[in-house]
Amino acid sequence: MELTLYSAAWCPDCREAKRFLAKHNIPYKDIDVETTPGALEEVAKHAGKQAIPQFVIDGEWVQPYVPGKGFLYDAMAKRLGVGKP
Repeated sequence: MELTLYSAAWCPDCREAKRFLAKHNIPYKDIDVETTPGALEEVAKHAGKQAIPQFVIDGEWVQPYVPGKGFLYDAMAKRLGVGKP
Protein backbone atom coordinates (compact mmCIF):
# COMPACT_ATOMS: atom_id res chain seq x y z
CA MET A 1 0.00 0.00 0.00
CA GLU A 2 1.19 3.49 -0.86
CA LEU A 3 -0.13 6.36 1.25
CA THR A 4 0.46 10.07 0.77
CA LEU A 5 -0.73 12.63 3.29
CA TYR A 6 -1.38 16.22 2.28
CA SER A 7 -1.04 18.32 5.41
CA ALA A 8 0.24 21.51 7.06
CA ALA A 9 2.07 22.04 10.35
CA TRP A 10 -0.62 24.40 11.71
CA CYS A 11 -3.48 21.93 11.07
CA PRO A 12 -4.72 20.04 14.20
CA ASP A 13 -6.58 17.42 12.11
CA CYS A 14 -3.35 16.81 10.17
CA ARG A 15 -1.43 16.24 13.41
CA GLU A 16 -4.10 13.76 14.49
CA ALA A 17 -3.84 11.94 11.15
CA LYS A 18 -0.06 11.67 11.63
CA ARG A 19 -0.51 10.32 15.18
CA PHE A 20 -2.95 7.71 13.87
CA LEU A 21 -0.55 6.60 11.13
CA ALA A 22 2.39 6.49 13.54
CA LYS A 23 0.42 4.48 16.13
CA HIS A 24 -0.33 1.85 13.50
CA ASN A 25 3.16 1.95 11.94
CA ILE A 26 1.78 2.91 8.55
CA PRO A 27 4.48 4.43 6.35
CA TYR A 28 3.47 7.49 4.37
CA LYS A 29 4.82 10.36 2.32
CA ASP A 30 3.96 13.75 3.79
CA ILE A 31 3.35 16.66 1.44
CA ASP A 32 3.21 20.00 3.25
CA VAL A 33 0.78 22.20 1.33
CA GLU A 34 2.44 25.32 2.73
CA THR A 35 5.91 24.53 1.38
CA THR A 36 5.24 22.36 -1.69
CA PRO A 37 4.42 24.42 -4.79
CA GLY A 38 1.15 23.33 -6.37
CA ALA A 39 0.16 20.98 -3.53
CA LEU A 40 -2.91 22.92 -2.40
CA GLU A 41 -4.09 23.18 -6.00
CA GLU A 42 -3.67 19.40 -6.32
CA VAL A 43 -5.84 18.90 -3.23
CA ALA A 44 -8.53 21.21 -4.62
CA LYS A 45 -8.43 19.44 -7.99
CA HIS A 46 -9.06 16.01 -6.46
CA ALA A 47 -11.07 16.83 -3.33
CA GLY A 48 -13.12 19.64 -4.82
CA LYS A 49 -11.95 22.03 -2.10
CA GLN A 50 -8.82 23.14 -0.29
CA ALA A 51 -9.30 20.83 2.67
CA ILE A 52 -6.57 19.06 4.61
CA PRO A 53 -5.67 16.49 5.72
CA GLN A 54 -6.16 14.36 2.63
CA PHE A 55 -4.95 10.79 2.22
CA VAL A 56 -4.10 9.35 -1.16
CA ILE A 57 -4.24 5.57 -0.72
CA ASP A 58 -2.97 3.66 -3.75
CA GLY A 59 -4.08 6.55 -5.95
CA GLU A 60 -7.52 7.02 -4.32
CA TRP A 61 -8.18 10.36 -2.59
CA VAL A 62 -9.76 9.96 0.86
CA GLN A 63 -10.72 12.68 3.34
CA PRO A 64 -9.93 11.11 6.74
CA TYR A 65 -11.94 13.55 8.85
CA VAL A 66 -15.24 15.39 9.04
CA PRO A 67 -14.88 19.18 9.44
CA GLY A 68 -15.86 20.17 12.95
CA LYS A 69 -16.13 16.55 14.09
CA GLY A 70 -12.57 15.30 13.71
CA PHE A 71 -10.65 12.27 12.49
CA LEU A 72 -12.58 9.20 11.30
CA TYR A 73 -10.76 6.60 13.43
CA ASP A 74 -13.00 3.60 12.73
CA ALA A 75 -13.41 4.28 9.02
CA MET A 76 -9.67 4.82 8.51
CA ALA A 77 -8.76 1.75 10.60
CA LYS A 78 -11.07 -0.35 8.42
CA ARG A 79 -9.86 1.28 5.17
CA LEU A 80 -6.21 0.76 6.10
CA GLY A 81 -6.70 -2.71 7.58
CA VAL A 82 -5.52 -1.93 11.09
CA GLY A 83 -6.96 -2.43 14.57
CA LYS A 84 -9.20 0.04 16.33
CA PRO A 85 -7.54 3.25 17.60
